[in-house]
Amino acid sequence: MQIDSPLTLGAFILALALGTFATRALPFVLFAKKIPNFVLYLGRLAPPMIIGILLVFCFKDILTLSALSHLPLKEIIASNVVIVLFLLTRFSFLAILCGTGVYMFLTQSKILETMIS
Repeated sequence: MQIDSPLTLGAFILALALGTFATRALPFVLFAKKIPNFVLYLGRLAPPMIIGILLVFCFKDILTLSALSHLPLKEIIASNVVIVLFLLTRFSFLAILCGTGVYMFLTQSKILETMIS
């Protein structure tokens, strides 16, 4: 998308800001009096579902290979970082953030490939 004039850019940013504000404020408007039971149920169910989706997404390339041509060291190391940090701190966000950082570092730096070969 190409925006040519500053007025168009300002309108675009304003529309994004209003849309973001509306999505943030809408739950407070809808559930101001009492939170429905199905929302509470989804609140309890969502974290394990999200972790399950993340696990499937993380290991999809390993599981779909017809023959493992390589040992998935990056995935194993990053998964262990997440598990150990979560068990030590019980802070999911920190564990996932650090595990993602370790995985991205190992992927971008190619350090494991140089150590193995």
